[in-house]
Amino acid sequence: MVLLILYQILSTTLRLYSFAILIYVLMSWLPGARETKFGEILGAICEPYLEFFRRFIPPLGFIDISPIIALIVLQLANRGLFVLFSALM
Repeated sequence: MVLLILYQILSTTLRLYSFAILIYVLMSWLPGARETKFGEILGAICEPYLEFFRRFIPPLGFIDISPIIALIVLQLANRGLFVLFSALM
């Protein structure tokens, strides 16, 4: 029972973080959206994780694909948690 609750907390956290990154990326399409208080908070939360991928994945022209890779890694981590907790239960 404790493992199920722990899995649900971790899985929900990863999904919320994925949504935060998605919203942060979409905010780049709106002029001045990242300069709002909400944009600054999301930037403080998302940028450290995204910067890790930006070091290894250069932009393709004006298109930064590092958020796509970052979201894929989060999804793989979520699936890995499912497999891990399924084996433990």
